[in-house]
Amino acid sequence: MATEVRVPALPESVSDGVLVCWHKKPGDRIRRDEPLVDIETDKVVLEVPAPQDGVLEKILIEDGATVVADQLIALIEPVNSTAAASAIPTARAPAEPVRPEAKADAVLSPAVRKLVADHDLDPRHLHGSGRDGRITKADVLEHIEQQHSKASTPVVRVSQPALYDAKETRPQKRVPMSRLRARVAERLLAASQNTAMLTTFNEVNMQPIKTLRERHRDAFEQAHGVRLGYMSFFVRAASEALRRHPDINASLDGEDIVYHGFCDIGVAISTERGLVVPILRNAEHMRLAEIESQIVAFATRGRDGKLTMEEITGGTFSITNGGVFGSMLSTPILNPPQSAILGMHSIKDRAVVENGLVVVRPVMYLALTYDHRIVDGKSAVTFLKTIVELLEDPASMLLDL
Repeated sequence: MATEVRVPALPESVSDGVLVCWHKKPGDRIRRDEPLVDIETDKVVLEVPAPQDGVLEKILIEDGATVVADQLIALIEPVNSTAAASAIPTARAPAEPVRPEAKADAVLSPAVRKLVADHDLDPRHLHGSGRDGRITKADVLEHIEQQHSKASTPVVRVSQPALYDAKETRPQKRVPMSRLRARVAERLLAASQNTAMLTTFNEVNMQPIKTLRERHRDAFEQAHGVRLGYMSFFVRAASEALRRHPDINASLDGEDIVYHGFCDIGVAISTERGLVVPILRNAEHMRLAEIESQIVAFATRGRDGKLTMEEITGGTFSITNGGVFGSMLSTPILNPPQSAILGMHSIKDRAVVENGLVVVRPVMYLALTYDHRIVDGKSAVTFLKTIVELLEDPASMLLDL
């Protein structure tokens, strides 16, 4: 009897997903827990494993289709069945060779397949940099750009490679918005419409932390196997400040305010698919090395689309670092139902006054956006001032003084 392959359970906040890519085709031998199909939701890409050994008998839902939880998408025939045995090639009856173009087509996502067709390309001539040699959209765009360069054809450049018909005098390009980006846009719009957002600013002298990092950077990396960055100091400072100012660590649930006795801090990470905010659970108990290691792991899985729903769901406070892109100052948008978000920015040498003298110090501007329905202005300003004090005297923070 064939085993059913169904869409796994989706979180309450996710209603459906898009079947992105099958890793196998009908007749292929598969092993239990081997990646079978990728399903993209508005938050993560779910990698659905094979439930058992066997042969993929039938694919019921093709690439690009929208699916819901528990929907039947394929059938697997057990290895010991007659159907499976007939599907497995033997030495006496070798399987028909797969045409190169058929193999290439099998690993193209809907977006890539459309791009290839629009530009009349042969997938056999494309190099795949994705998992298992899959051809990604970036591979196709790079190939097209190289072809344009060889032909000395000017290429219009925007934030991402934009390739237009060279004959067009006013070129434009329309691409579908990814589900993740659409979800982010929806949440940001909801935040601006349904919360009373205000932003307060401050500046922090980063010299003490910069000196501490330079002095212990090599020893820290040798001892813990991870680089000592700035984010871990900000997570520690935020955790301590949240403990002292519990209203910043609260959320609104209907007509109730929920005060959290723990610090689940989300750290915004930029990926090719869009912005994701994985959560550092119980950050108040984490050491600097644990924070840095977890952030590196999140960033790696985020780029590979392997973050789990649990890792990006929840959170009581968020931190976003626009400074890595060169931002001097910005007003971050809340991540509801959280009541506040901290924005970090680039570190610049600035003239400051210390003890009546003008000196040069590495300074970062900080921004705290908060929901005025929960947080008063005085509390927000005091909270941000607490973070500044902790960062400018890191020894007291690390020694729990």
